[in-house]
Amino acid sequence: MLHELPVLDDGDRAPRGDEAPARGAKRPLEETPQNFALDHDPARSEADVLTDAFGREHTYLRIALVERCNLRCHYCMPADGLDWTPDEGLLSDDEILRLARLFAGGGVEKIRLTGGEPLLRPGVAALAERIGVVDGVETLAMTTNGLLLPKNLDALAEAGIGKLNISLDTLRADRFEEMTRRPGFSLVMEAIDAAIDNGYRPKINCVVMRDTNDDEVIDFVRFTQDRPVEVRFIEYMPFGGNGWQDDRLVPFRELRGRVRKAFPRLEACEDGPHATARTYRVPGFAGRVGFIASMTAPFCEGCNRLRLTADGHLKVCLFGQKEVSLRDPLRAGASDDELREIVSRAVGGKKARHAGMYNIADRKNRPMIAIGG
Repeated sequence: MLHELPVLDDGDRAPRGDEAPARGAKRPLEETPQNFALDHDPARSEADVLTDAFGREHTYLRIALVERCNLRCHYCMPADGLDWTPDEGLLSDDEILRLARLFAGGGVEKIRLTGGEPLLRPGVAALAERIGVVDGVETLAMTTNGLLLPKNLDALAEAGIGKLNISLDTLRADRFEEMTRRPGFSLVMEAIDAAIDNGYRPKINCVVMRDTNDDEVIDFVRFTQDRPVEVRFIEYMPFGGNGWQDDRLVPFRELRGRVRKAFPRLEACEDGPHATARTYRVPGFAGRVGFIASMTAPFCEGCNRLRLTADGHLKVCLFGQKEVSLRDPLRAGASDDELREIVSRAVGGKKARHAGMYNIADRKNRPMIAIGG
């Protein structure tokens, strides 16, 4: 069965109404899409290290602490595995801390620790504590699959981790093992409840795939009835080795339609200018739900995020092929000013919008696990 999906190349915006381009169609890429809301001026990036030529100020840095993970989710990890970066090729604690200070000094206010699975890194709580006290860092967050969270939760809270995202794509134990190729469902559920008991309002990241787990969307909404969580339904995205196919992507408008049918009183929440999720709540429910429509309704105009991979490469766009090593010049003795110049050039070259899902699928990029979730 073919599902007609919006195609979002550089010249496209998410279509409104029922019209959608033909499946698999592409459009020529433009330097700046005509309907892009921001104008291009290189002087902006020349004036500020973390501002790009469209005036987007990058105040949010995601740092991958490891590449490895203790799960093998189909959309994240290639079925035949990966050639992991040797430990000596990964950033050390001191290197991460130096780069965190560099970015915070340039205006980064929020840092999220990711992986792989970040809790697999030895001494993760001590490292988090060092990052959390860096001048300028106002928010320290972590994304985890939850398996190791219960035994680390107290240490992470003491270290200053103020926000938690926990990955969970199904509420069924048998399906959990099918999707992750590992057991551990009960541990993740324990982690969510423990986080709530410790005062967190965790976000639950759920990648939705047609004919895999999309039949659980309503169950996930009900999951928010008595839990102060935000379940975020994420569109299935193409990454290296994950076998992406458009007929497995469920567009957010379709998902939202299903939710509204089951919960007619669904209300839209107010989202910030840099929000990745369009959020909604059912009146009377303790939590809420969000839709991250990276493919069919991207939010590139408001992007304020940069990514630092575990092996020290800076990616200014999750879906972009271009990346630049900060590890190599750092280890070669580069000064902070020289590192800032490298960062400035990378940020200044950030494109208006990602290339669209079909173009992304055709291009080489890292697997998600090697970028950082």
